[in-house]
Amino acid sequence: MLNKSKRSNAGNSENYSAEEIARFDKLAESCWDPESEYTTALEFNRARTVTMLHEICHHFGRSHDKDNAFHDLNILDVGCGGGLICEAMATEGAHVTGIDASSISIEVATRHARQQGLAIDYKHCLVEELGNEQKFDVVINAEVVEHVPDQPAMIKDCARLVKPGGMLILATINRTFTSYLVAIIGAEYVMGYLPKGTHSWRKFVKPRQLDKWVGRDFYKTFKCGMTMNPLNKKWRRSKGMRVNYMQCYHYSEK
Repeated sequence: MLNKSKRSNAGNSENYSAEEIARFDKLAESCWDPESEYTTALEFNRARTVTMLHEICHHFGRSHDKDNAFHDLNILDVGCGGGLICEAMATEGAHVTGIDASSISIEVATRHARQQGLAIDYKHCLVEELGNEQKFDVVINAEVVEHVPDQPAMIKDCARLVKPGGMLILATINRTFTSYLVAIIGAEYVMGYLPKGTHSWRKFVKPRQLDKWVGRDFYKTFKCGMTMNPLNKKWRRSKGMRVNYMQCYHYSEK
């Protein structure tokens, strides 16, 4: 259910870019369309979500073979967009909260979840607006940190919302020469997998930066890259982390 009380507050925070929100507003309606021009991005998200599900199962000792494997887990997706990751988690039985700075994305996500019969708590707000009274077993921040002005603050806000023993999942784009060629020149200007101007190379984040921002109470349990087969345009996880990558952390309260 959309939390309207948060809607008026999102614009009061400094850690967002109105230009970025406007860009994602335009993409929101097409995020579930398999026939849209951005189908490669949809396939990327599908493959990445499969990896997330696998690592959550591993972290909490769950099995994919069981229905509602995540039935007792509370999961927060920060920058949820149209709800692609949220729905995958809810399908596994998790209690899912999705937040986003784009009101249009939240409306799209809410509508699609209702159509699928999924109960997901969507809120139009920013992560810094969430209080410490609610903690989550899993906090996910995927392809968001490279779009905000204060990157360390966003990651620290995500980390503070993880329960002791819980899991933090971060996915973004590495700042390398390869990522400039692949994620910007190739994906945006040559192949058109994403709209031109979606990313700024200067905002890409190196893995060691994420480690520093997360803090010493977390230790890394998993890392991988995401690679696309240019022939069939299918994505898979890989050891290479020069472009898209994911890192998972365990929170061990001292």
